[in-house]
Amino acid sequence: MRAVFNTPQGPVIQEAREPVRADNEALVAVRAFSVNRGELGLLAARTGNWRPGQDVAGVVVEAAADGSGPLPGTRVAAQVEQAGWAELVPVPTDRLAVLPDAVSVQQGAALPLAGLTALRVLRLGGDLLGRRVLITGANGGLGRFQTELAALAGARVTAVAGPRHEKELAALGAATVVAATGDADGAQYLIAESVGGDSLAAALTKVVAGGTIVVCGTSSGVKTPIDVYDFIGHEGARLVSYLSYAHPRPPGPDLQVLVDLVATDRLHPTLGLVEDWSRLGDVLATLRERRLSGKAVLTID
Repeated sequence: MRAVFNTPQGPVIQEAREPVRADNEALVAVRAFSVNRGELGLLAARTGNWRPGQDVAGVVVEAAADGSGPLPGTRVAAQVEQAGWAELVPVPTDRLAVLPDAVSVQQGAALPLAGLTALRVLRLGGDLLGRRVLITGANGGLGRFQTELAALAGARVTAVAGPRHEKELAALGAATVVAATGDADGAQYLIAESVGGDSLAAALTKVVAGGTIVVCGTSSGVKTPIDVYDFIGHEGARLVSYLSYAHPRPPGPDLQVLVDLVATDRLHPTLGLVEDWSRLGDVLATLRERRLSGKAVLTID
């Protein structure tokens, strides 16, 4: 089989050994995978023939030996630890979700890391019905999922993004789109903060007393100094971190929730770019240069 290996010269597709499976793992023929912005940093750091890839979708070709999970021929989406950018990947059955006919493999591949992060970050805010929720970095794959899921939960969503994205984000449920975190109107019950730097500093001025800021990224690359006195007027507000790798439960059940929302036309992954995996280098450059709205998906024929 073929797989992506990361080298000092960049990612290359080359022959790889057939995967060895544990009893609880199904063998999936990958038909599509997506790239997450955090993987750009991993690619820069792990250049010794590391095999990248977390978000995949495809078809089960061999069921798990322990009898768990779907039968061969079942279309699935999955989140793996690594080595997902390949023609074949073993997947623990509690890390995959079945794709109904209404969901394409491209949509399925766009869901795992960004969709799960969005869902789980919003849950940290508790009951969002009728509450103000602020989403920073709203034009990205994560931010778009957060915007739509928060709106589905009944929140009044303010999305932080450039003015040219206002129409698209409004279609996902944003009540208001502002250019900067500090421009948000009113105190926010939950702030999903993925930018860091000035955006996080401004979030501290916007959270309601007793509200929650969930820090789930730092796309700006800038650290934010925080002082206890920043919470004056926002007493009791919580500053919570979300790190996807530390989540205590396997991704399969929540991934199935997301898949079912897509199948029922309530969640709409933005496929900002879909290319054959032979164009991986070009797609990575597009992500690095921030020329993409939504998710980048690569297909394997």
